[in-house]
Amino acid sequence: MEKSLVLIKPDAMQRGCGGAIIGRLQEQGLKLVALKMLRMDKALAERHYAVHANKPFFKDLVSYITSTPIVAAVFEAEGAVEKIRRLMGATDPAKAEPSTIRKDFGLDILRNVVHGSDSIKTAEKEIKLFFTEDEILSY
Repeated sequence: MEKSLVLIKPDAMQRGCGGAIIGRLQEQGLKLVALKMLRMDKALAERHYAVHANKPFFKDLVSYITSTPIVAAVFEAEGAVEKIRRLMGATDPAKAEPSTIRKDFGLDILRNVVHGSDSIKTAEKEIKLFFTEDEILSY
């Protein structure tokens, strides 16, 4: 069964819509198998967003994601990565399809409420950054 990482970002936490986002994913048949609230430190943020290290927005991204607690979750389903990406919508909420998470809750391209792994390979890597094998539950 495929797994994917989802991060409920600071803007969602500040506005109290983290639970609604998790609920939307569960309502669409994604099984929640791991969940934790944490404050991402700079080192973890830099590892998580390493692919963007040379981009001009990297410092702002690290500053933003470390600004308040976030929720990290692992969801499981057949085709979980693609399903979550479709439910999240485009990175820029202004360009996201109606009824997607980012269209309904996102504010702008930085404050877009949620992160989801972009491939199976990335999901495997990202999940290991936030969870040990013992923290991912099978049921």
